[in-house]
Amino acid sequence: MAMTPTQKNEVIEVLKEKFSQYENFYLADTESLTVEQFSNLRRTCFEKNVEMRVAKNKLIQKALEALDADKYSETIPSLKGVTALMFSESPKEPAVIISSFRDDNPGDRPVLKAAFIDGDTFTGDDQLAALKAIKSKQELIGEIIGLLQSPAKNVISGLKSGGGKLAGILKTLGERAE
Repeated sequence: MAMTPTQKNEVIEVLKEKFSQYENFYLADTESLTVEQFSNLRRTCFEKNVEMRVAKNKLIQKALEALDADKYSETIPSLKGVTALMFSESPKEPAVIISSFRDDNPGDRPVLKAAFIDGDTFTGDDQLAALKAIKSKQELIGEIIGLLQSPAKNVISGLKSGGGKLAGILKTLGERAE
């Protein structure tokens, strides 16, 4: 059954809201998944706080263009075939979900068409490994805190690698302090 213009506009408005709400979204091809596989994928997304939606490419395109045609210009060409949208606060969670889903199910589906992460577009399934490796804001904050907690160790190791008398003096002082 065809959608009425009113229904199409409602879908576009919902999509615009989602694209505005999330800094990160993935476009995946889920065409060859069975109904059961698709349900499992949707459930996994739900459990991992990733919102998954399926919409017609034309409606996705209209929503993106209405918001900012330039910002999303690299994403729009990926809108072919069946498109599942994965919205997430985490830049890498959808990539992790897609990868682990493939490990548990035969075949290479879903296929990553594109991902929009904090203003950057990653196009093609070959980007999946790179996207899985992206560090979340919490991981980066943890690393920075770790670095801030050990400035003396970092200074000493920096001076050691430089060689010289000062490094020896600092090493001795460091050993006394321990």
